Amino acid sequence: MKRSFLLLCFLLNVCFLFAQISRQYPFNDSSLSLDERIKDLLGRLTLEEKVSQMMNQTPAIERLGIPPYDWWNEALHGVARSGLATVFPQAIALAATFDDQAVYETFGMVSDEARAKYHDYQRKKEYGRYTGLTFWTPNINIFRDPRWGRGMETYGEDPYLTGRMGVAVVRGLQGENPNYFKSLACAKHYAVHSGPEWNRHEYDARVSARDLRETYLPAFESLVKEGNVQQVMCAYNRFDGAPCCGNKILLNDILRNEWGYDAVVVSDCGAIDDFWRDGAHQTHPDATYASVSAVRAGTDLECGQSYTAILEAVKAGRILEDELDESLYRLFKGRFKLGMFDSDALVPWSKIPYEAVDCEKHKQKALEMARKSVVLLKNANHALPLSKSIRKIAVIGPNANDSVMLWANYNGFPSKTITILQGIQNKLPNTRVIYDKGCELVGDSISEIGFDNTVQKIRDADVLIFAGGISPSLEGEEMSVKVDGFRQGDRTNLELPATQQRLLRELKKLNKPLIYVQCSGSALAINLAEEQADAIVQAWYGGQAAGTAVADVLFGDYNPAGRSPVTFYKSAGQLPDFEDYSMKGRTYRYLQEKPLYPFGYGLSYTSFQYSDVSLSRNSMRAGETVDLHVSLRNTGKMDGDEVVQVYVKNKADKDGPVKTLRAFRRVHVKADSTSDLCISLPSKTFEWYNESKERMDVLPGKYIIYVGSSSAGNDLTQLSFTIH
Repeated sequence: MKRSFLLLCFLLNVCFLFAQISRQYPFNDSSLSLDERIKDLLGRLTLEEKVSQMMNQTPAIERLGIPPYDWWNEALHGVARSGLATVFPQAIALAATFDDQAVYETFGMVSDEARAKYHDYQRKKEYGRYTGLTFWTPNINIFRDPRWGRGMETYGEDPYLTGRMGVAVVRGLQGENPNYFKSLACAKHYAVHSGPEWNRHEYDARVSARDLRETYLPAFESLVKEGNVQQVMCAYNRFDGAPCCGNKILLNDILRNEWGYDAVVVSDCGAIDDFWRDGAHQTHPDATYASVSAVRAGTDLECGQSYTAILEAVKAGRILEDELDESLYRLFKGRFKLGMFDSDALVPWSKIPYEAVDCEKHKQKALEMARKSVVLLKNANHALPLSKSIRKIAVIGPNANDSVMLWANYNGFPSKTITILQGIQNKLPNTRVIYDKGCELVGDSISEIGFDNTVQKIRDADVLIFAGGISPSLEGEEMSVKVDGFRQGDRTNLELPATQQRLLRELKKLNKPLIYVQCSGSALAINLAEEQADAIVQAWYGGQAAGTAVADVLFGDYNPAGRSPVTFYKSAGQLPDFEDYSMKGRTYRYLQEKPLYPFGYGLSYTSFQYSDVSLSRNSMRAGETVDLHVSLRNTGKMDGDEVVQVYVKNKADKDGPVKTLRAFRRVHVKADSTSDLCISLPSKTFEWYNESKERMDVLPGKYIIYVGSSSAGNDLTQLSFTIH
C-alpha cells in the first residue's frame, strides 16, 4: 500500500511539473496572437528538434512540455483503424447519393466521433498512430478508369461532383468554429493520380494542360478556395518528370502561388523514399537530395523517415534552417488551431462525450446514407419492389452474408453490421428465407455436386436474390492479390468473375424472378446480369447498415434514388489503355460510344415529369449569374427523390467534353405533387481552359445547357445560352 501511495505521489508531481513547464512559455499563452505563439515556440527549438517535427511521428519535446504526436489518421467514411466507430457507406457510395448536404452532415458526425476519441486518448496518454486529429481524407482523385482499385475511395469520375462532395467532407470534418478547427481534413492525392497501383512508385503521369486544368485539378482548387482545407497530400507518382512531392509546378506555382494555399502539405507514406530508392523514380541520388528538394518544393511533413537526412543537409549548407522554419510554422499552426496548446476549457469540441461514438443518431445516419446510395439499374416489368407476402425466398451469392465486405477499406469497426441476408430475414420474419453461398467471389469453385445441392435448396423458392459483385479483398490499394482478372488491387478486365456468371446462368434456368444485387466499389461490365436478371440493384459497399438499406429498397420501404457517379462500360474494350492519362475516350465527358449505364443514371419506383424548363435570361457576361427554373412533377403513386442534373457544353469547342456536369439538386417530391426549383448558375458554370491564358476562364460564346435525370441524351432537355 505504501509503495502504491509513493508511486501515486510521484506521478502527481510529474504531472504538476509538466503542467508548470507547459504554462511558463509565451507559446502557451492563449491571449497572445497565433503568430506570436508560433514564433516563440520555433525560437525555442533546437535544429534536431525542428527536424524531428517534420515527420509524421513527432517525438515529445519534454523540456517544453510538448507531448508526442502522430499526424497519420484516417476517416474515409468514418473514423478508421481506431476501434469502435460508425461505419458509413464507402466514398463512392456517398457520391451516389448526389446529396452534398447529407454528406456534410455525415462528416459532422464523423468529426464528433473523432473528437470524442482524441480527448479519450489524451486522457489515457496514448499518442500513437490513429489517435490524432489530422485526417488524411478525402480522396478527391478523379476515377478516370474503372480498373483502378482505389476508385472506391473517390467520389467518382466527374470533377464537379467530386469537388462538391469533397468540400462537404472538409467542412464537416473541420467544423465552423472561428477559433479552432474540429479536425484537419486533407485533399489527396495531389495530383494526376488514379492508378495503376502496380507502378505508382515509378509512374510518370503526363497530361495536356487542358486535361490538367479541366479534369485533374478543379476538385483540389475547390477544396482549397471554398473548403479551406488544411492539409494537401502529394501523390506517389511523377507529374511531367518530377515526383509530385517535389514538383514545383504543382506545389509552388499552382497550389501556393496561384491558389494562395498556406497550410500543410504532407507526403504520401514513403513517397520521398521513392525519389531515390531502387525500383522507384530514382530522380535523386539519396535521401538528402530528395528531402531538400521536397522541402523546397513545399512539402512540409513527410510520412516516412527520409527527412532525418535534413539534419546533415543543414549542417552541410545544402538547406537553410530558415527554410525549415517555413514548413514548421505551417505545421505548428495546424496544431495550435486544433487547440493542442490550449486548455480544453477553451476548445468547444472537447465537450463531446465518448458516448457519441457509434451512437443511435449516427447509426440512423449510416442507414439513411446507405439507402440514399442504392442505385436501381434495371427494373423490367416492375419486378421490384417485391411483395412482403412472398412464401419462400432464396438468397444466394458470395456477398449475401459477408459483413466485412460491407465495411470497404480505410474503415472503422462498428458494434453491429447487418448483412444483406440478415436485412432480408429481418424484413420478412414470417417468410422462409433460404440461404446458400452458391459460389466464391472468384475462381471455378462450383462443383456439379455443390451446385446440385444449391438447386435442391432453392428449387421451389418464389424469388431468387443473387448477391454478387466483388470485394475490398480484391480491389484496393497496392494489394498482393493473385487472382485472374486482378492485379495488385486493380483489375485487368471489367467482367463479373466467371464463376458468378456461370451461377447466374444456372439460376436463370429455374425460371424464377431473379434479382441481382451487386456490391462493388466500381463499375463492372455486367452485360450478362442485364440479360438474365429481372432487376439489378447496385449496392456498393454500404457500411454497417447496408443490409437493412438493401432490404428496404427490395421490398419498397424506401424508394431508390441513387445515381451512378461513374459510367458502367460494356467492356474494357470501350476504354483506352489503363496507363494513358488522356481523357480522350474516358468517362461520360469524352465517351463517344453508348455505355451499359450512363453517368448520373438511376431508376425509381415512381416517375417524374420535367416542365417549364427555362432560364431567367438568355445571355450574360462573366461575373454574372443566371437562374435555371424547373417544374418537377411526381406523376407516380409513390413519394420519391429525383436528382436534377445540369450539364453544359461549349458549342464552339470541338475538342472539349461532350457535356460536363455543372450543377445538381436532389429533391423529394410527394406522389402526384409538383416541386418548383430554382438553381443558380454562377459565372464559374461556364469556365473552360483558356489556352492563351493557360488557366480556367469564362469564355465568350454560345453554350448548350442540358437539364434532366442523367447524362444520357434522351434524359435531357436542351437550352441555348450565350456568354458575351
